[in-house]
Amino acid sequence: MKRLRVLVTALALATASAATAPAAHAADKVLHAFLSTGETALDPAVASDLASLSLLENLFEPMLRYDYSARPVKLAPSALREMPASDDSGTVWTFQLKPGMYFSDDPAFKGKKREVVAADYKYAIERLFDPALKSPWLFMFENNLAGLEVVDKYTLRMRLKARDPSLLFYLALPATGAVAREVAEAYGSQMGNHPVGSGPFVIEEWKRSDKITLAANKGYHQVWQGQRLPLVDKVEVKIMEEYQSRVLGFLNGEFDYIEQVPESMRDMVLEPSSPQPVLKKELAARGMVLSPFPVLQTYYMWMNMDDPVIGGYSKEKVALRRAIALGYNSPEDVALLKKGLAIPAQSPLPPNVLGYDPAYRSPISYNPKLAKALLDRYGYKLGKDGFRTLPNGQPLALVMHSEPTMVGRLRDELWRKNLTALGIRVSFKTDKKTEIIKASRLGKVQMFETNWIADFPDGDNFFQLLYGPNSGRANYARFNLPEYNSRYEKARQLSDGPERNQLYRELNQLIHAYNPWVPLIHPISADIQQPWLKNYKRHPVELTNWRYLDIDGKRNMTPSLH
Repeated sequence: MKRLRVLVTALALATASAATAPAAHAADKVLHAFLSTGETALDPAVASDLASLSLLENLFEPMLRYDYSARPVKLAPSALREMPASDDSGTVWTFQLKPGMYFSDDPAFKGKKREVVAADYKYAIERLFDPALKSPWLFMFENNLAGLEVVDKYTLRMRLKARDPSLLFYLALPATGAVAREVAEAYGSQMGNHPVGSGPFVIEEWKRSDKITLAANKGYHQVWQGQRLPLVDKVEVKIMEEYQSRVLGFLNGEFDYIEQVPESMRDMVLEPSSPQPVLKKELAARGMVLSPFPVLQTYYMWMNMDDPVIGGYSKEKVALRRAIALGYNSPEDVALLKKGLAIPAQSPLPPNVLGYDPAYRSPISYNPKLAKALLDRYGYKLGKDGFRTLPNGQPLALVMHSEPTMVGRLRDELWRKNLTALGIRVSFKTDKKTEIIKASRLGKVQMFETNWIADFPDGDNFFQLLYGPNSGRANYARFNLPEYNSRYEKARQLSDGPERNQLYRELNQLIHAYNPWVPLIHPISADIQQPWLKNYKRHPVELTNWRYLDIDGKRNMTPSLH
């Protein structure tokens, strides 16, 4: 309560003390943003965490990007002269690059300007197949790429074994952005510490997992609404892992916008009495603007299928995982922890992605009575201490990894309460998310709550998270079921439609039959922008919109609360 009073007082001071600071020099427009977790390494073939991808999409240039204004989302040429064309079979694609695009300067180029050519996109895709990189993006081309041919300096031809309806989505990702071979060879395994791309920004300063300053790439080729991008000179990005620090920083004017206001901080900025997100009157009076946004994102808790305690495909192992899923109190999570800014997840697919079925309902919902009966039936006996044993009589003890944040601690308590109610003992091991992800890929994590935000707006991007060959990459649960794999492979060959939708229903049923995941929620993001920020519009797929944003010369700032 004491902390709450301090936060409320701070908000009142910030509101009452709003003042106008001297305008920044017109030639030095700086966008102030934050990332919620630290980046890993900035190698587009390797990175898959949100923080790193947010930076990479500003440093590397894919052949396609999304039209910033189009809703529903639409792909548009970026490094290409025009949208690519295929032959009648849909397996041979030709890509015509724009001439005159250049990589940012780097010693690897020995003092020469390095133009982007077709061979750079060929090399970027070939790097995904390098076994030493263990690229989480290999699934996009694995088993289907028949060949890449550099026809001439600005023309690339791609041959597929079978048509892939998601191909163009892949070509809008940082993972397929142009990479210069000489940079990769110069830095080797350290390339992730020396990102050299042809995107709208370059790295000016990099303090690992603390602060990243991006400077505008003055030679960037894209024009938007008659203006050359990017519109700001710099982007200062801070790593802010604590939710409270993000909100107070925004209220202090340290950040130009905040996306996905933390549920635990909701009452600081939104009207507590309103069931729908409504900005507090005092903040609206300062010119702030609220934009509720349905994120293409799924939160889930995965369980390691290779783990000797919780993993496996035998009936007693499935029963344990299903009991855990039945014990998850979704209504309490949405109402109390998410403060209503979420909808329960029925499957891996969030609304508004291709393949989402609004009528589908999970057969597993909160039912602790059934969960206990299931554990009893399969030999997880309740001991005198109130906790269960394994069928072999050994103690049943689970370990869930979590993040050392306030919300991480709240999530721990939710799971402790849910599992203790079933007689399951659980302990928590905290670490930075980047370290947990690294350990997860090695199969060293038993259970963890995480989330996936769409790389592209198609169901394939979510169902691939449980595809067996993706174990050790994006398939953290290490789920490897032949029945699932074969259906997923068949669905990948199909465009959105009834036949693929039926396969998606079957994939959902297999997930709920074996329970490698507990699907949790799809968030509704409360996004707020400062009055001086121009052109802000959250994109459903791209993680950042920094290249389009502009800063009003009359930027208002609130004084520090410290």
